[in-house]
Amino acid sequence: MIPVIPVPTNAAPPKVVIDTQVIMDWLVFNNQSVAPLIQAVQTQALIWIGLAAMKAELLHVLGRGIAASYGPDLVLIDQEFARWCHLIEKDPLPAIRLVCRDKDDQMFIDLALAEQASFLISRDRAVLALAKRARRVGLAIMTPEAWIKQATPSALGVAQAQ
Repeated sequence: MIPVIPVPTNAAPPKVVIDTQVIMDWLVFNNQSVAPLIQAVQTQALIWIGLAAMKAELLHVLGRGIAASYGPDLVLIDQEFARWCHLIEKDPLPAIRLVCRDKDDQMFIDLALAEQASFLISRDRAVLALAKRARRVGLAIMTPEAWIKQATPSALGVAQAQ
């Protein structure tokens, strides 16, 4: 008799890297267009991963220009980042084949590839320009709206009717 090996039916939720602009849409501008993406993170349908350097970049951006004029709640931002973002302690190796023309954005690509994230959600043109090449290595780079449009109900954190 051949032994039956149980196959797990609940795969781990996909990992997602979310860039600074999208985090600002959520935590500073309260942009409801990203709400389904954030709900997916909060229901753990997606696992948001990041680096301490990404949080530092966010705080740097919030301290200047237009973002500063919104009077961002830095305590809330710190709390939400700590609550929902799974910080990766080790800096990823640099991507060799996917190099962003904006060096500040390279860490998002490097992390997504090193941690085998399914998605990198961005509004940055330099990052989005790599989408076609990234698909070849298993990474979907897209805007929040594109992610929402293609997401399944379970990815959106919505329970499916039985």
